[in-house]
Amino acid sequence: MSSMRTVHAMQTKQFSKSKSSKSSSSSASPIGNEKAPEVWKRAVAKRAMRNKSERKKINVRARAQGSSFGRLFTVTTFGESHGGGVGCVVDGVPPKLRLTREDLQFELDRRRPGQSRITTPRNEEDSCEILSGIGLDGVTLGTPIAVLVRNKDHKSQDYGEIAVAYRPSHADATYDMKYGVRAIAGGGRSSARETIGRVAAGAIAKKILKQIANTEILAYVSQVKDVKMSATVNHETMTMDDVEKNIVRCPDDSSAVKMIEAIDEVRVKGDSCGGVVTCIVRNCPRGLGAPVFDKLEADLAKAMMSLPATKGFEIGSGFSGVLEKGSEHNDPFYMDEKKGLRTTTNKSGGIQGGISNGEMIEMKIAFKPTSTITRPQNTVNRDGVETELKAKGRHDPCVVPRAVPMVESMVALVLVDHLMMQYAQCNILSGDYATMRDGNMPTLYDAVARELAAASAKTNMSTKDMKEEYEEN
Repeated sequence: MSSMRTVHAMQTKQFSKSKSSKSSSSSASPIGNEKAPEVWKRAVAKRAMRNKSERKKINVRARAQGSSFGRLFTVTTFGESHGGGVGCVVDGVPPKLRLTREDLQFELDRRRPGQSRITTPRNEEDSCEILSGIGLDGVTLGTPIAVLVRNKDHKSQDYGEIAVAYRPSHADATYDMKYGVRAIAGGGRSSARETIGRVAAGAIAKKILKQIANTEILAYVSQVKDVKMSATVNHETMTMDDVEKNIVRCPDDSSAVKMIEAIDEVRVKGDSCGGVVTCIVRNCPRGLGAPVFDKLEADLAKAMMSLPATKGFEIGSGFSGVLEKGSEHNDPFYMDEKKGLRTTTNKSGGIQGGISNGEMIEMKIAFKPTSTITRPQNTVNRDGVETELKAKGRHDPCVVPRAVPMVESMVALVLVDHLMMQYAQCNILSGDYATMRDGNMPTLYDAVARELAAASAKTNMSTKDMKEEYEEN
């Protein structure tokens, strides 16, 4: 500031000298001479402020982009395909939910590589470690749950060719365009190994939905390449055992055989193929979703399209609905003796006006052929030189068999997030206000609760016993 004042004073002095010399040689207006210094001072001050602002270091803060999902039930995934490990941090999990490592491992085993000849031969156990958020008694604490799966069977030396040459239709080129750097080995965050965190988090979401509304989420492969499932599946009675009974995860045995043959045909030629995963939700709570921008199907579409290799999403009648008239496409209402308001058809796919109506949610997700193949392909390297690439590494010839648990998990994450938002907005005035007012430990404020706790301690573990048990562990 002192240097600015010095410059300002020198400039003022020079201006005064110039002004006096002009006054002696010309007959300038006295009024103009009196106002000129003030105008000049304001101009100099504005210019100084502008220069100071331009010199100031720009301080931009941006939220970590692209790795978090959800609003109240929030999942952040981390890790690269060939890094030390991958996993997730799940925030917003309700306290007092009984949760074990086995709950998560069951879903991760369905997703893991090396399951059969039609999946990637990479042999990973995908054994998960729960690092936080669960107490010694096996219940959630309401604090963030961190889950880690360590990478063990990665062969980074197989990725020498793609260090400079871009795989066609892969994220190699666009990652370089965006970041100017990328994790070459295994594809980094663009690898399907990133979905481990989603599946682990989805296992938690599934358990919450099952406990609250007996909600079931089941997905299966309905098409591979040009092989469509020939039989009609009864979505009301279909079970996970029906889906898991063959390696392609198609509940129709005859169609499954043809799908496996289609995958084998491209696999032995170093090529790949795509397919379609169909997903249903039974016993979805009514009222989930919000008008306009937060419609339930909009969030489901975003969730599905965030999965690797997805290229299409349909819900209900989807694109085939354009072939019908309104009188044919509308779902007529009727009253069911047990369940109340129902629809005779379900072309809406369980969602109307962006809000779930209690009918079964039905959706389809299209997956493109795996982009990393061992057949020669024309491409360009990082120097802008055209070249030919024959990629190495271990990759799925068709992603849809392993995509089934990924789809289920993302659907579960959307539904539990909307369930929490629904309760927070629309059910807050219809619950038990005592816990909202006094807290969730009634023995601290309720005499009756203390008496019950004392009586229970005589037959169950007392506070003293609990203290001793924790000290031993």
